[in-house]
Amino acid sequence: MPEVIVKKGESIDRAIKRLKAKLDSEGIMDEVRRLRAFETPTQKSRRKAKANAKRAKLKQRFSFA
Repeated sequence: MPEVIVKKGESIDRAIKRLKAKLDSEGIMDEVRRLRAFETPTQKSRRKAKANAKRAKLKQRFSFA
């Protein structure tokens, strides 16, 4: 579970912004949105294909060949 420690003199708004950034980087909000409603098998396969394509694109981009 991600946590954000509020520093002395830091505004709550800034701490919430850091928490949202941390949640977004870990993909927690995407998972919550995905689990909110039933996902059909077609949607599931489409989501997985999109994630695989993105992963392959990044792998190709950062491979040193």
